[in-house]
Amino acid sequence: MPQKADRHILPDVLQPDLALVFCGTAAGKRSAAERAYYAHPGNLFWRALFEAGLTPRQLAPPEFPRLPDYGIGLTDLAKRHSGNDSELPRDAFDVPGLIGKIERHQPRLLAFTSKNAARAALDHAAPYGLQDETFGDTRLFVLPSPSGQARGHWDLGPWLALGELYRALNANS
Repeated sequence: MPQKADRHILPDVLQPDLALVFCGTAAGKRSAAERAYYAHPGNLFWRALFEAGLTPRQLAPPEFPRLPDYGIGLTDLAKRHSGNDSELPRDAFDVPGLIGKIERHQPRLLAFTSKNAARAALDHAAPYGLQDETFGDTRLFVLPSPSGQARGHWDLGPWLALGELYRALNANS
């Protein structure tokens, strides 16, 4: 059963001049309970960040507020709901709100942490990797979901490609 909150389940980690912002669909039940992004032990997000060279060590979920130290931010499409995507109400995703935040903060890259998040934000299916579309000047990237529930679709390759793009963009800025 999804939860609805009067305030954000997890705070956005956004500020100007970030190189990369990750956007998921909604906080999972464990993340909502622990008040930390990607908190379920079966979620590969923190490991993928490290393996892709985006962080110098594997961070733990409660360390998410430290990501701006590495030029990285976090947000979700559904800020006031938590649970599995299939449990969320139709109106849970705030796409105009996401686009507004991205246009305001202007990160160089926005990476969707699942095809479902990308489909909701772009209003069409998108392949893994860098997209032709942008939100303002922000380039868009689609990743395989790190969720343990999506393990059958897991592929570290797009995460590694994102790491290479992240380093290239930072080297040129």
